[in-house]
Amino acid sequence: MRINKLNDLFGELQGQARKRLVAVNAIDSHTIEAVSEAVDLGIVEGILTGDPGKIKETCTLLQIDPAKFEIVAANTEDEAALKAVHLISEGKAGLMMKGLLSTDKFMKALLNKEYGLLPPKGVLSHVAVMEIPTYHKLLIVSDVAIIPYPDLNQKITMTGYLIRTAQALGIEKPRVALIAATEQVLPSIPACTDAAVIAKMADRGQITGGIVDGPLALDVALDHEAADVKKISSPVAGDADCLLFPNIDAGNVFYKMGTKLCKSEQAAIVAGARVPVVLSSRGDTMQTKLYSIALAAMLS
Repeated sequence: MRINKLNDLFGELQGQARKRLVAVNAIDSHTIEAVSEAVDLGIVEGILTGDPGKIKETCTLLQIDPAKFEIVAANTEDEAALKAVHLISEGKAGLMMKGLLSTDKFMKALLNKEYGLLPPKGVLSHVAVMEIPTYHKLLIVSDVAIIPYPDLNQKITMTGYLIRTAQALGIEKPRVALIAATEQVLPSIPACTDAAVIAKMADRGQITGGIVDGPLALDVALDHEAADVKKISSPVAGDADCLLFPNIDAGNVFYKMGTKLCKSEQAAIVAGARVPVVLSSRGDTMQTKLYSIALAAMLS
C-alpha cells in the first residue's frame, strides 16, 4: 500500500515484528518521549544509552516508566555512542538513533571501523521524507545534512537511496527529479552535467527502480503549470516523488524552508550503513523523531 501521510507509517507497521532500537545518549525529553511512544505503538523495543540517573530523571518528569526500556550506562557522550554501535555490531539492536549529542560525535562512532557499520567504500547520506501541506503527496529528498558537495559517484548512490526509500513507502516506480538551477544542460554548471549523466544512466538501465530525469529546476519538478509554460515534457515534471539536490546548500535551505514556512512534517534517516539510522536534529520535535523511528523501522 502506498503511504500518503507520515501518520500512515504506524498502521503499516502494525503486526510486524518489533525492531530493537538503540538511542544514543538518550537523556533528553524529546528522544525519550519518541522512543516511549514507539514502544507503546508496538514498533520497537527501546534501548537507551547514557547516564542512568539523567535518563530516570527525565522519565520521571515525563511520567514514563523507565522499566519499559533497557538502559545501558555510559558516563560520556562518546561512551554512549560507542556502546550503541557495539550493540549494533553484535546484532543486539537493528536500528540506531541519535539522542542528545553532537552530530560529529554520533557520526564518529558510526564510522568507527572496528565495528564495521559502514560497508567498504560505502556512502552515508541523509534522506528525509517531507509531508508539505502545499504538495499533493509525500516528498523524499536528499541530501540536506551530511554530504556537503557530493561528486557524481555519490549522487548516483544517493539516487539509489531515494528510489529504495520511496519503494519502501509503497511507491512502485518513484519519479526522481535531479535538481539544478535550470533545465538546460549547461557545461559550466556541474549540477546540470551531473544530472544529465545520471538521467542517461537511468535511461540505459544502469540505475533501476525509478523514473529519473534532470536537470530540472525546482518549479518544473513540482508544478505542472511551470513545466507547461517552459515547454518541458517529462514524466517527472510536476509530479516528482523524490528530489536529489546538487549540494547541501540547496537541500538544507529547502528543508528548513519547508519546516519553518510551509509547516511540513518530516521523518529523516541516514542511509548506507548496515542498519537504518535515525539522525534528527537536537531541536527536532518529538513527533519528527517518532516519524523518523517509524521510517527506519519500515526500511530495516
